[in-house]
Amino acid sequence: MGATRFSAGLTSLLLMLAGGCSKGTPIGASADAASKVYVAPGQYDELYAFMSGGFSGNVTVYGLPSGRLLQQIPVFSQYPEKGYGYSEETKALLNTSFGFVPWDDAHHPQLSTTAGEQDGRWLFINGNNTPRIARLDLTRFETDETIEIPNSGGGHASPFLTENTEYVVSATRFSVPTPQADVPIEGSKFGGMLTFVKVDKASGHMSVGFQIHMPGFDYDLSRSGKGPSHGWSFFSSYNTEEAKTLLERNASQKDKDFIAAVNWKQAEQCVADGKAKPWPTRYAHNLRDVNGIARTEMLADEPVLEPKDCPGIVYFLPTPKSPHGVDVDPSGEYIVGGGKLATVLPVHSFSKMQKAIADKAFETEIDGIPVLKYEAVNACEVQKPGLGPLHTEFDGKGFAYTSVFLSSEIIKWDLKKCVVVDRVPTYYSIGHLMIPGGDTRKPYGKYVVALNKITKDRYLPTGPDLTQSAQLYDISGDKMKLLLDFPTTGEPHYAQAIPAGKIRDQQLKTFALAENHHPQAIKTEKDAKVVREGNKVHVYMTAIRSHFMPDNIEGVQVGDEVYFHITNLEQDWDVPHGFAVMGALNGELLVMPGQTLTLAWKPDRAGIFPFYCTDFCSALHQEMQGYIRVSPKGSGTKVLFNTGQ
Repeated sequence: MGATRFSAGLTSLLLMLAGGCSKGTPIGASADAASKVYVAPGQYDELYAFMSGGFSGNVTVYGLPSGRLLQQIPVFSQYPEKGYGYSEETKALLNTSFGFVPWDDAHHPQLSTTAGEQDGRWLFINGNNTPRIARLDLTRFETDETIEIPNSGGGHASPFLTENTEYVVSATRFSVPTPQADVPIEGSKFGGMLTFVKVDKASGHMSVGFQIHMPGFDYDLSRSGKGPSHGWSFFSSYNTEEAKTLLERNASQKDKDFIAAVNWKQAEQCVADGKAKPWPTRYAHNLRDVNGIARTEMLADEPVLEPKDCPGIVYFLPTPKSPHGVDVDPSGEYIVGGGKLATVLPVHSFSKMQKAIADKAFETEIDGIPVLKYEAVNACEVQKPGLGPLHTEFDGKGFAYTSVFLSSEIIKWDLKKCVVVDRVPTYYSIGHLMIPGGDTRKPYGKYVVALNKITKDRYLPTGPDLTQSAQLYDISGDKMKLLLDFPTTGEPHYAQAIPAGKIRDQQLKTFALAENHHPQAIKTEKDAKVVREGNKVHVYMTAIRSHFMPDNIEGVQVGDEVYFHITNLEQDWDVPHGFAVMGALNGELLVMPGQTLTLAWKPDRAGIFPFYCTDFCSALHQEMQGYIRVSPKGSGTKVLFNTGQ
């Protein structure tokens, strides 16, 4: 009882410190909340929400407003449910210059845009640990491409898009020696890197366009301009002290850090003019071909620009203090910085920034980068925003919404008047928030989703590790109203949502068997066979309700490399077949209708080993099984295969 009173008192105190007693939505949801999030059986949600899985390495897909989990899309992690990272077709998507890296920390999903509006083609997401960007195809909800970011240490400010998806950007979170070198940690000069990854308009294929060598700060988040600010990208940075130890103290000394404003149009011209220098490096680009087979290309020598060699490509905007978010409003005029340790929420003006550049209203210069005067670029400061403002999105009606971590709340504020008009508690310790389309020129609005870090007392306990949560708020009226809590998978750092109609009807239902050109595909059961090539055995197998062809195989020897090439002959929606064999050290396959996938297996002992379908497909699913005989090495057992004999 005492602990409860203390917690309640602490919450009240924090809210008072953040801006007086809260006059926003009372704790708990409104009486009609259930009806607003109810989606009747057989009905569809109005929005797809794509959430990062954080340390799970995946993307999760939820329906809104119901909060129902619809799908997990594997990206940077091996995922047994779908055989991702285990099948021979998908392993290469996890290749890096360090080798096969079957995990990463996925933070920021970004939907592709055209003219600043969501177009429903692709979803991009970053890997933070081994810096990477992935591209997902939204007709199949599958990862098609991953590219490693060279010369970087941690890809956190990534993969934020320019207005027409010309580029996805990435910035190093952890500055490191540039180029990498064996040097003492203390006393050595580190550097940062901003990377602009070019996206092909038709295919979506990615390639590193250019990089900009920056001072050794920590670069946190990014947004690109729109409308009048199109051609610019903005990156928040902290640790301008360039501390290398105890950053919680040593990186919080200055009252202001920076937002880096990058004129990428001018940077393109500098590259075209030959002002970039090739840096020797090595990084992996992994791409699926038209047959769904991923292959790796190792690349080197990327063009790097030094700001001093290309004046005008980067400016620093002083921003209080330790900024996390940097967010651009739908008009492209306002740039909002979220200073984690700031007492105000700074709003910069793009037009004032342009004038300050023209007037050379500079405080100083750092490594060839002019630092603009704060008062010359600042439009206003939102007073009493709460404790720990992080990240802002917009409803398209003139209001901005900011997540506030320490005081666990969302504030709503008037974008032009710079005054808070509403605040609502979240449960608890909100990180990012998301408004559908809230980072675009035309927000969908209607809801804001809080992505919370702590859920103690919100759900049934599950041991020391509790689920994290999202909370859905109605923002259609003057006051925010809590509608729904729903648990999330992994750590949802950020999310994006899109009206369902933009991608629902383009969903691929089956792969056309007649168009399956996989080199190991077979189109009919009569083509099933087993072929020995030295110590490699290739099993060309079909799957259909409710048997494999062949389902009895002999002639495999201990130590052979066995490749099961499974073609699903079904041409009916939602009838995948699974495949698993006893003793496999990787995973299973989940083969979609009309698709071919390959599982590698190396038996280490003699015997009879069953294989079976892992995905329930019919009333006789249990009967969908077979056997493979493994004989001692050198036994000379003849290769035999059959079904039904």
